Amino acid sequence: MTVVVEETSITANQVSSPNALAPWHIRLCACAVDVLPAVAVATTMALVSFTVPAGGVWWWVSICVLGLSVLVLLVNRLLLPPTVGWSLGRALCGIAVTRRDGGGVGAWSLLLRDLAHLLDTLSVMGWLWPLWDSSRRTFADMLLRTEVRSSAAPRPDIRRWTTIAVLGAAALCLAGVVMSYAVVYSRDRATDQTRAQIGIQGPKIVAQMLTYDPKTLRDDFTRAQSLATDKYRGQLKAQQDIVEKGNPVINEYWVTDSSIEAASPDRATMLLFMQGRRGAAPDERYITATVRVNFAKDDGRWRVDDLAVLTKPKPPGNGK
Repeated sequence: MTVVVEETSITANQVSSPNALAPWHIRLCACAVDVLPAVAVATTMALVSFTVPAGGVWWWVSICVLGLSVLVLLVNRLLLPPTVGWSLGRALCGIAVTRRDGGGVGAWSLLLRDLAHLLDTLSVMGWLWPLWDSSRRTFADMLLRTEVRSSAAPRPDIRRWTTIAVLGAAALCLAGVVMSYAVVYSRDRATDQTRAQIGIQGPKIVAQMLTYDPKTLRDDFTRAQSLATDKYRGQLKAQQDIVEKGNPVINEYWVTDSSIEAASPDRATMLLFMQGRRGAAPDERYITATVRVNFAKDDGRWRVDDLAVLTKPKPPGNGK
C-alpha cells in the first residue's frame, strides 16, 4: 500500500513539473489563441474584398488588413518564440516548443513545423496522435524532432495582452462586416438612384441630342455636344460636320419606349425605341429608329458616353 502511494505521488509531480509534456487540450487551447484571431480577421477581409469594388479604397483597406493579420500571425508564431521565448497562446497556456534535448527552436524550424502541420490537417489523425503517443507528438513534431513541454509560469500581463488581441480581432471582423454592408448597401442605393434618374433624363437627353433645325443648327449642335462626354463628343462632332456640309433639314425625335439594360452608381445602358420626323412639308416623312445608349455621370450630370444605332431610321409601317 505504501509503495503504490509513493509511485502515484511521483507520477503526479512529474506531470505538474515545469518540463513535463504538455497535455493535448492545453496544446489545442494555445494553438487556438495563436491562430484563430488572425485567421478570423484574414477570412473576413478576404470575403469583404469580394463584396466591395475591386481596386477601390475599401478594397485596398481590406487587402491591407488581411496582409497585416497574416504578418501578425507569422510574427507571433515564428519570430516571438526564438526572440522573447513565447508566443501569445503558448505563454497563456504555459507551454513551449522545444527540441528533444530541451533546446530552443529557431524561426526557420518553427516555419517548417507549421508547414508540416499540413500533413496533420490532411490526415486529421496527425492532430489526434498526441492523445496516445508516449511523447505526445503530432506528425509535424515527429518530422522536425520537436516536443511541446510545460514551461515557466505564465507572465502576469499575458492575459491582458490575450484579451486585447482577441477583442481587437473581433472588432476588426465586425468592422469588416459593417464596411461590407455599408459599401454594398450604398452601392445598391446609388444604383437605384441611377435607374430612377436615367429613366427620366435618358430619353430627354437623347431626343435633344438628335433633334436639330436648320434655322438654329449651330445652337442645336452646341447643345448636343454639351450633352456628350469628352469620349463621345469628338465622334458626335464629326457626324454634325457631315450634316452641316450637306443639305440639313428638320430632324426631330421623341422616345416612345425605353428600357434600362444595366446600371451602376455612375454608368447606365439604355435601349430606346424612337420615332421622329425628317424634313418639312410637302417632303416631310416620319421615321422610326432603335438605339442603345451608354450614359456616364460627368461632373454630377448624366451625359451620353456612346450611342449605337441598332435599327437605322426608316419610315414607320409600310412607308406609305
